[in-house]
Amino acid sequence: MRGPDGALDVALRGVRVEFAARGTVVRALDGVDLALAPCSFTALIGPSGCGKSTVLRLIAGLLKPSSGVVLAGGDDPARIVARHRLGIAFQDDALLPWLTARDNVALAFRAAGRAVDAARVDALLALVGLGAFARAFPRELSGGMRQRVAIARALALEPALLLLDEPFGALDAVTRRHLNLELQRLWSERAITTLLVTHAVEEAVFLADRVAVMSPRPGRIRRLVEVPFGRPRSRALLADPAFHALVDELTDALDALGGGEVR
Repeated sequence: MRGPDGALDVALRGVRVEFAARGTVVRALDGVDLALAPCSFTALIGPSGCGKSTVLRLIAGLLKPSSGVVLAGGDDPARIVARHRLGIAFQDDALLPWLTARDNVALAFRAAGRAVDAARVDALLALVGLGAFARAFPRELSGGMRQRVAIARALALEPALLLLDEPFGALDAVTRRHLNLELQRLWSERAITTLLVTHAVEEAVFLADRVAVMSPRPGRIRRLVEVPFGRPRSRALLADPAFHALVDELTDALDALGGGEVR
């Protein structure tokens, strides 16, 4: 199914993932069911090692399930990737140090075998607040600025699906909160079906429409919580008692599973 602007839905049904390790079989995921509606923003939280990034890798077509079904837009995720409809950003910004910010964003076009849309590259850099730094090299940018370049690159080919794996996890708390506000603004301007893997409960509640809570390994979806706050979301929400109550509720749920997260 395609939503507005070509956004995709995602479905995981009865997914199990097993790995061979040191002569034994490790079950990373077991019976995972998760659905992402078109143009929705879902956050995935859970104890370290519970399989959050494994879920993301399945949706990105980087991993096949041992059993169960993974679909993106009703199709094999690998076909979505082949059509360059997927954008992805990791904790490591993975910028090429010998390229400028502009050229790192333009790399998305070159990797896809497409002519570089210079106007779009410049527009994306302006959108993430780096128009004045287009000619800067990664060594000349702060960690937060490098992550903005990485997100601009993830958006370069107008993806229908955006996957974010701890994109701000290595940043200090102040920079992380600022980039949460920026990401919320960017997403509100053009909603893309998005899955965010994060260890930060506050980040999950601020950004997402829905938060999925995973159990310790083997990972399962133990709880799905709808986030009741409207959009756009401003800094004022971070001081709202209802916001903090939901953060506390989810933190308590993680503690009950034996894997508290950092707020």
